[in-house]
Amino acid sequence: MNLAEHWRRMRDGERPVFPIVVALVVIWVILGFASPAFWAPENLVNLSLQSVSTGIIALGVVIVLLIGQIDLSVGAVSGLAAAIAAVTAMSWGWPLAIAVVSALAVGAIIGVLYGVLIARVGLPGFVLTLAGLLIATGLQWQILGDAGSINLPFDSWLVRFTQTAFVPTPVAWVLVTLAVVGTAVPRVIARRRRRAADLGAESVGAIALKTLLVAVLLAVPVAYLSQARGVGWSVVLFVALVWAADILLRRTRWGRGIRAIGGDHHAARLAGVPVRRIVVSAFVACSTLAALGGVLAAGRLAAANQSSGGGELFLIAIAAAIVGGTSLYGGRGNAWSALVGILIIQSIANGLTLIDLDASARNIATGVVLVLAVTIDTLLSRRRRPFAATGDVF
Repeated sequence: MNLAEHWRRMRDGERPVFPIVVALVVIWVILGFASPAFWAPENLVNLSLQSVSTGIIALGVVIVLLIGQIDLSVGAVSGLAAAIAAVTAMSWGWPLAIAVVSALAVGAIIGVLYGVLIARVGLPGFVLTLAGLLIATGLQWQILGDAGSINLPFDSWLVRFTQTAFVPTPVAWVLVTLAVVGTAVPRVIARRRRRAADLGAESVGAIALKTLLVAVLLAVPVAYLSQARGVGWSVVLFVALVWAADILLRRTRWGRGIRAIGGDHHAARLAGVPVRRIVVSAFVACSTLAALGGVLAAGRLAAANQSSGGGELFLIAIAAAIVGGTSLYGGRGNAWSALVGILIIQSIANGLTLIDLDASARNIATGVVLVLAVTIDTLLSRRRRPFAATGDVF
């Protein structure tokens, strides 16, 4: 896709990821000049690890935003999942794997409740998930009990996975190769099928350019981070989840239904899209990913406590999804928005910390970036339709 095509899509009310990636590079250049330590391989390794748990939560937020809804409870659900995993493993003696699966199951159940109450009963998602935030926080505190904190052993597989498990460099290059091949081969196959059916097909040059771009975007970080500890397995998990979600959103009936509902759920229903079922599945995906993010955050901290999932976590996750290019008005965005958005948010926080600015400056800078992203989103949405609103009853 050339620059003219990107401009056309921007003009018509879309936001491709490419301009957001450019913005991320500009932010890195500015922060690098302000503090050369920002570019240090070890710092970027830490930055990548810090982005995983919140980024996974943001991925769930992207899915819900695409249907024109929002989930304010993702932070609380992540904290509740962390508490369940820690308490069942450490206090109740469950195997850690069973404890983690149980926490994810609770997240999925919460998503089912949200989806049913929104899609079938007609409750507004904003108010329902706000209530869910309060309920999940209260349950988290009750589960943790008077102690308020449960530590995880440093030799447990969850803590090792999130803190010290890194991909061996040869294996990392094998994964890069597989990813590049996995990008090129499906496009080549699709091109042959479309040409055989006398349909318009992607040019060989476009396929080669996109494959080269993927190769560069993967090879450069692997080569640079390998100068320090390398790429964490948790980072690989995050990227794999984003990749899988991208495929589901672009190449399946479920993904097309998600975008159709976000564009106009009344028209989607008339077109035969199972609106209620897809809405429920979107909230299940969001809450389950929030629970997974909470479990990984507990592993990284080697503990779950009353502050797990609290504070501004849900705001950061929602901000990452929006800054990464997902529309507040539904129907526009993609899974990669979560990855790019969380890198922007975490890079700003990391860079400003390195130049000795306090939390107030970091919050101000993040808020300014969010306002800019929402302003762009609103202006582009007006080009697509005169009125857009979230929280419609299904």
